[in-house]
Amino acid sequence: MSSTYYQLFLLIASIAFIVWITAYKKVNAFFALLAAALAVGILSGLPLDNIATTLKTGFGHTMEKIGLLIILGTTLGVILEKTGATVSMANAILKMVKEKNAPAAIALTGFIIGFPIFCDSGFIILSGLNHSLVKKTHYKMPVMAAVLATSLYAVHCLVPPHPGITAAIGTTGGDVGMVMLWGMLLAVPAALVGYIWSVWRGKKIAHEYTGPETVLPVADTLPSATLSFLPVILPIALIACKSVTMLSPHTAITFPTVYKLITFAGEPVIALTIGVIVSFTLLRRNNKKELSHWLTDSVEKAGMILAIIAAGGMFGEMLQATGAGKHLGDMLSGLSLGIFFPFLIAAILKTAQGSSTVAVITAASLVTPLLAHLGLQSPAGLTLAILSMGAGSMVISHANDAYFWVINRFSNLETAATLKVYSLATLWMGLTVQLLIWILFMLLK
Repeated sequence: MSSTYYQLFLLIASIAFIVWITAYKKVNAFFALLAAALAVGILSGLPLDNIATTLKTGFGHTMEKIGLLIILGTTLGVILEKTGATVSMANAILKMVKEKNAPAAIALTGFIIGFPIFCDSGFIILSGLNHSLVKKTHYKMPVMAAVLATSLYAVHCLVPPHPGITAAIGTTGGDVGMVMLWGMLLAVPAALVGYIWSVWRGKKIAHEYTGPETVLPVADTLPSATLSFLPVILPIALIACKSVTMLSPHTAITFPTVYKLITFAGEPVIALTIGVIVSFTLLRRNNKKELSHWLTDSVEKAGMILAIIAAGGMFGEMLQATGAGKHLGDMLSGLSLGIFFPFLIAAILKTAQGSSTVAVITAASLVTPLLAHLGLQSPAGLTLAILSMGAGSMVISHANDAYFWVINRFSNLETAATLKVYSLATLWMGLTVQLLIWILFMLLK
């Protein structure tokens, strides 16, 4: 029993260390996770040569599972941004819903653009459009900023290939296609709750617009809306086709060639590669000279994300090697936390240290050894456990989250207004998604 309590102490202490050193000392999350993994291994009494092997194994397994997804997703996002495709998509959506429905337009734009682009990049890209809409319509910036922020955030926390949820899939051994499909479905009510709260609460915030004069790209220089949407929609459609086809085993016998083609093209890495290739059709003649620089920027941008995710894999591998997760599972076996446990762990980590990605990576490392104890070892249970961590990583985005300050500064908002509208919206979003996950879990048991 003393060994169990000691391992539990190391587990809690390592998490507290990660939160403290990343949130308060501003140390890069890669080095925080590496230091925590080393400390857990040494203090647990693992042989020194085993510690080195465990670190390399955790790093390698994580890169094997999700490395290509992160690089390809980042590359697609950079190309869409640089070619003006994101603005083209936004303009097309605006024409459909009219400027009087500006909040709905910017929310829908953020939701769609959020699939290939990280939430902070997406917000920065669309902030110019947001300022233009505020000047053209009667809606206040607290409304428009929060609506855009929450729609991007819903996708970022729940849908691969965004780094946190993708890393959780790699750590737990989940299915990328199933998590993506269910994540997209759950991101809709999350964005809807964020939209409703942002409009209702944002209208009550006193705010005098002081934004810059925004110059958007001339429409003639932008790619067509159809071409702009295609690299985003096509990978999603291919992955969905594969998941549907896998549910029908008779297809492999009746149409073997078609089955092989669909399962190949629907593999997330292949689907995203196709999306990147299709995005080359957005290039104009003057863009082609810049393409090599854009591809380099994509890899460099993905590099730091991959480093943090791989460090999370090392931390998780170390926890499993030392048996810390098993000891915690033994102590929790009498509790009926079930599907709420992954949510609570991720929510505590997110609220404490700010990064949704780090919260999910760390939570996945802790939850994976406990899946059987929690009754989440089935394919459906595993998928919902991963999404539960994604829901927890929404709660709560506040002053220790870099995305919070992107929203605040690019929208020229008071900090108090951002907290009252956006931060509280993330709370309701996470709770709503978790409630829906619990209902799905009860129905699928």
